[in-house]
Amino acid sequence: MEIRACVDVDDLDKAIAFYERALGLKPGRRFGNEWAEMTGGSSAIDLLVKGSGTIPCQGSSPRSYNRHWTPVHLDFVVTNLDEAVQRATAAGAVLDRGIDAQKWGRMANLADPFGHGFCLIEFRDRGYDEIATN
Repeated sequence: MEIRACVDVDDLDKAIAFYERALGLKPGRRFGNEWAEMTGGSSAIDLLVKGSGTIPCQGSSPRSYNRHWTPVHLDFVVTNLDEAVQRATAAGAVLDRGIDAQKWGRMANLADPFGHGFCLIEFRDRGYDEIATN
């Protein structure tokens, strides 16, 4: 099964530039002015132009590109968290809080220029296997 992540944005060119500069992803196919594919990770990320204030589906809140929370977000595994945070913030990300150390590694919580949260993760030793219970 192929997994693709979709990220709604209100400015496609700005989103392409951010994800390229901040995370080293590369522009893949472009589908007109409303959709672009970013490659270079384990799954493609599709950037989809959706206007602020539009309703994604019946009963949902309108889209907002201010900082917002969604229970589904993207985690990017990096080899050097400090450098990755510096690169992401230089590209326009906002660091939500300081770097957090855990038994499995370190993590930084950030937001992209469209208000979407994402995490940068640097594994230590066995990564999540350090805390796995089975």
